[in-house]
Amino acid sequence: MEKRTGRALKAVLFVLALGPLLRLVAGAPLGLLGINPVELIQRSTGTWTLVFLLLTLSLTPLRRLGRWNGLAGLRRMLGLYAFFYAALHFTTFVWLEHFFDIAAITKDIMKRPFITMGFTAFLLLIPLAVTSTKAMVRRLGGRNWVALHRLIYVIPVCGVIHYWWLVKRDVTQPAIYALVLSLLLGIRVAWALRNSAGVRPVPFNSRGRQS
Repeated sequence: MEKRTGRALKAVLFVLALGPLLRLVAGAPLGLLGINPVELIQRSTGTWTLVFLLLTLSLTPLRRLGRWNGLAGLRRMLGLYAFFYAALHFTTFVWLEHFFDIAAITKDIMKRPFITMGFTAFLLLIPLAVTSTKAMVRRLGGRNWVALHRLIYVIPVCGVIHYWWLVKRDVTQPAIYALVLSLLLGIRVAWALRNSAGVRPVPFNSRGRQS
C-alpha cells in the first residue's frame, strides 16, 4: 500500500514540477510575461531552482520525523528538477541575455559577484546530476557517492547568496530562503552532534543512501 502511495505521489509531483515551465511556455506567445519577459524567465527559473533544492533537502528531515520511508524515492527526482531549472536559468543567461557572446558571458561571470556565485552553484550541480543514476551509485561505491552528494549542502548556500546579492535592496525573499535553508542545515548539524556524542549513526542501505 505504501509503495503504491509513493508511486502515485511521485507521479503527481512529477507533473506539478513541470508547472512553472509550462506557465512560461504558455505565457510567452500570449504576452503574459510582462514588459521584460527575459527577466521574468530568469527570475522564475532561478526561484524554482532554489525551491527544488530546498525541497530535496527537506525530504530527509520529513522522512525521519514522520517515519515515512517512501519520501526517499522522491529525492532523485526533485534533485534532477533542481538541475533542470538551473540549466534553464543558465540557458536564459547565455542565450536570451547574451546571445552566446562568449566574451560578454565570461566577463559577467568574472566581474559580477552574484553571477560568479550562481555559476559556481550550477557547476557544482552538474556532477550530482551526472551521478544520479543507480549505475553511478554502484560504480562510485556507496560511500564515495554519498561523499560527492554532500555538495547538496553547499549548492543552496551558493544559490541563496546569488539571489541575495542580485536583489541588493529588498532582501525579503532571499532572507526567507536563507531562513529555511538554515533550519534544514541546522537539523542536520544537530543530528551530527548527537551522533558524535555516542548515538549510533544511521546505517547505509544497499544503494549507498542513509536508511
